[in-house]
Amino acid sequence: MGSAIATLDLETPVAVPLAEGVAELRLEMALSLLSQAGWVPPAGMSPGSAEWMQAVIDGLCDLSSRDALTGLANRRQFEAAIAREIDRVARVGEPALLLIADIDHFKKVNDCHGHAAGDMVIQSVAACLQDCVRPMDLVARLGGEEFAIILPNCPPAFGQTVAERIRKRVQVCPVAVIGGQQLSVTVSIGGAFAPQWVRSSAVLWSERADQQLYRAKTEGRNRTCLDMPPLTVVSAEEKGLLFSGLAQSDPFLASGLPDDLPKTTE
Repeated sequence: MGSAIATLDLETPVAVPLAEGVAELRLEMALSLLSQAGWVPPAGMSPGSAEWMQAVIDGLCDLSSRDALTGLANRRQFEAAIAREIDRVARVGEPALLLIADIDHFKKVNDCHGHAAGDMVIQSVAACLQDCVRPMDLVARLGGEEFAIILPNCPPAFGQTVAERIRKRVQVCPVAVIGGQQLSVTVSIGGAFAPQWVRSSAVLWSERADQQLYRAKTEGRNRTCLDMPPLTVVSAEEKGLLFSGLAQSDPFLASGLPDDLPKTTE
């Protein structure tokens, strides 16, 4: 921890003086939690200052949204993120993919090698998932051996490729557990695309991805199953009706795209 916090004795009550007329805050528990998480405030701050208090609040907010074992987003942050994403897809229409990954035969790892080894497997899989995605994507641990990945602006044509890349990455990364033993780990992945331009719900989106995860498990594990959106074709006649009121200078009409261009809809 930074010098401002390291000098505090967390075994005794910590009273932070505030503005005149405002009661002191008792922060020993908050500072203890932040210290255990490795939190370091920006240098040059005086304990009790507005900047220092803001850093403490920001640290607590980050701590409350992170999974303690893996450092990934926790279920609380995931639920907030998926609600925002499904709202964005409904308003903007960009495709978005939700993947649910589950470690195969994880109970055997705990039963045969102990819970410490199980924790190491979870941490290794979490690192693989994080390495396989873009900065804009959110990887979360939902609990136990189950993870979720929200991929904004992911076209359906790339969905299977992305899911397979993640699955294969986990498969080729053995986990070194206590004693030097290497454990081979695989994951099953289910996925679903959010309905574009439709006011759906995060619950329905998650259920569709869960159904595909169940399918991946029942079909043998170590595989990916995606609920793909239906592919429809806009005919020349339909296209004429859609764009009949637009000027000929419209960029879509002047683009030279073929009349039978396939278009993905809900």
